[in-house]
Amino acid sequence: MDERDFFDERQDKKIFTLNCPHCRQPGEYELGWIVRTKKRQLPGRADERDRAKFAKARSYMVRRDDMVMCKNVRCRKRFEVSGVQSVAFLD
Repeated sequence: MDERDFFDERQDKKIFTLNCPHCRQPGEYELGWIVRTKKRQLPGRADERDRAKFAKARSYMVRRDDMVMCKNVRCRKRFEVSGVQSVAFLD
């Protein structure tokens, strides 16, 4: 079985305050995340190895956006998102 069989997947957006490294202006940026929540029950075609993997699996989020564009009209340069985790576990 593939890892995708253990999780339900959906898109989500969260707002973070980031500073542009070029113009040093703070701004509110909406970052896209892929949220993978663990299914309540394992599909029926699983073997013993899949059951062990499913028992260890945890719900988590993966950041989808790595670059954002500065909101300052004079700057408008793209910069890499840093300071925000790329993977976050949900408990």
